[in-house]
Amino acid sequence: MKFLFVLLLALFSGVYGKAQETYFQAEGAAIRGYDPVSYFNAGKPLKGTPEFSYQWSNATWLFSSRENLEAFRSKPEKYAPQFGGFCAYGASEQHKSPTDPLAWTIKDDKLYLNYSLKVKDLWLPDTIVRIPAAEKYWKSIQQ
Repeated sequence: MKFLFVLLLALFSGVYGKAQETYFQAEGAAIRGYDPVSYFNAGKPLKGTPEFSYQWSNATWLFSSRENLEAFRSKPEKYAPQFGGFCAYGASEQHKSPTDPLAWTIKDDKLYLNYSLKVKDLWLPDTIVRIPAAEKYWKSIQQ
């Protein structure tokens, strides 16, 4: 019984690190199978392939090349989309929404996805307000 108490205390106190975030998945993978690294190094979303797949943070991630897979493997937090891959605009409005991999923005070296290109048009002019709002609300809506 004492062991169980110590184990639970350790888990809740963060001894084993923070819990992994669960990412939005559709079509069998995070970002609907698009390569998260490609947004940064190719300047556009590229479809990944099962040949270059990786399991991280409760999700399957696909990549367009071995180089991109290795870049992600070494620093997944750098490339993974914010707010669990859910719509950043939606998070700023206190709800989760799925995303379109073609509706994306990189701001301050972070990837943000939106529900649609139309929502991205609403997101872009107000990122200075919406990003802090989404960060504030994300903790309560991510469950």
